[in-house]
Amino acid sequence: MVFKKQVHEVCDTYQEAPARHEQGDYTMSVDEMTGIQALERKHLTKPMRPGFVERPEFEYARHGTLTLIANFNVATGQVPAPSLGPTRTEADFAAHIVQTIALDPKANWTFVVDQLNTHQSETLVKLVADYCEIKVDLGVKGKSGILKSMATRRAFLVDPTHRLRFVFTPKHSSWLNQIELWFSILMRRLLKRASFTSTEDLRERLLAFIDYFNRVLAKPFKWTYTGRPLKA
Repeated sequence: MVFKKQVHEVCDTYQEAPARHEQGDYTMSVDEMTGIQALERKHLTKPMRPGFVERPEFEYARHGTLTLIANFNVATGQVPAPSLGPTRTEADFAAHIVQTIALDPKANWTFVVDQLNTHQSETLVKLVADYCEIKVDLGVKGKSGILKSMATRRAFLVDPTHRLRFVFTPKHSSWLNQIELWFSILMRRLLKRASFTSTEDLRERLLAFIDYFNRVLAKPFKWTYTGRPLKA
């Protein structure tokens, strides 16, 4: 029952996104893409020729990794305010949310996320309380109040009366998070066959691709699944 309820809530959130967008509210699907490798091919890719596909060389040099925290705007298909860094800590995710809502601080924001612990953290609860001007005692992490446990923090974060709220996908259901579909686009169009000379080169090309995607390719996904059985 819990699984079905969570699936329905996610799908309802997607279906309501266009109407919310018309009212000036935002619905974002959010997740991290970790360990993006800056791999540099040691030899030039062999170009296509009659009878042969393009053939990248298999030898490469490693130049480190980056983590991308990205938003997918469910109503517009754009990917605003991406965050790039070496880690995906509690502080990193909270900073990403701050960076995102800074685009329109007075608006209502809904974030669809998975149940990773950093998405249900003490830092995030305090951020929401501050943003929504909630003047209550939050308690002490591990001991009391809203901060006591992950369950109590999650209950606070999902509260629909908050201007900044979170909708959690069920465990082991990454396919319900629309940002994962966009990550697959990123992998196919940029990362799969590319060569990067450094993490800075990787960063610049990731940001350039996101900018290009937002200007040229962005469109909302046609999400037809409602979470309800297809047959009675």
